Amino acid sequence: MYQFIPALLHILIRAGRVMPAVFAVTVSAHPAQAGPGNAPLVAAAANVQFALEEIADAFHAETGIRIRLSPGSSGNLSRQIRQGAPYQLFLSADERYVKELAREGLTEGDGVIYSLGRIVIIVPHGSPLKADGTLEDLRAALTGGRLKKFAIANPEHAPYGQRAEQALRHAGLWHGIRPHLVFGENVAQAAQFATSSNAEGGIIAYSLARLPAVSRLGAFALIPAGWHRPLHQRMVLVKGAGPDARRFYEFLQQSPALAVFRKYGFEAPGKPD
Repeated sequence: MYQFIPALLHILIRAGRVMPAVFAVTVSAHPAQAGPGNAPLVAAAANVQFALEEIADAFHAETGIRIRLSPGSSGNLSRQIRQGAPYQLFLSADERYVKELAREGLTEGDGVIYSLGRIVIIVPHGSPLKADGTLEDLRAALTGGRLKKFAIANPEHAPYGQRAEQALRHAGLWHGIRPHLVFGENVAQAAQFATSSNAEGGIIAYSLARLPAVSRLGAFALIPAGWHRPLHQRMVLVKGAGPDARRFYEFLQQSPALAVFRKYGFEAPGKPD
């Protein structure tokens, strides 16, 4: 039985996009468990998982090399790398986790930025909230008693949760909304909570909100990028990475892969790394 199945699986099953048995074989159950053959194990921020699956399929079609993906929150994945998990490549939603690992000598340099992330407010169908990127309706809902539960990823270790907190602080809503918050272990689980009947909405990754299986469950709106620190998403090879992981790392920097990232709502880096 798989010990780790991404929380967003529940959304996708509910929307009819995948069957559990099919989805489970595309990700690693646990970083310490062996996968098929010697396929390199890639640690990936939860928000980039679905783009990365498509890129990994294209990479396999071109090279015959399979990639195993282990999605999660960037903070937890970086902790697992410190504990010796056999990852060969790390795609973080926040570059600071990569730079910390690099300073500790656990990576090959400090990698490259592969995309810029954005956050959105999302509300499920039937919610009393509006999908208002200015968060003014959220403010009115707090004042008027329309808000019971609001989901974000855990800011302690999830970059998208940290940016959600920053945006809420910018809008002057953080202290008022804290009693109503429910925290996802990562942004995929926050998306599950935010689109369920147990919450009036939440703040999640733009890339997840754009997925048809998620967007059909409600409405979303971008939150101004200036309301939070930029989400520079950086990737890096872990010390001891093998040749297949290196080839995939190079593939991720080429035009076909960058086009997939754009399709999933990731912006290209605004300046050279």
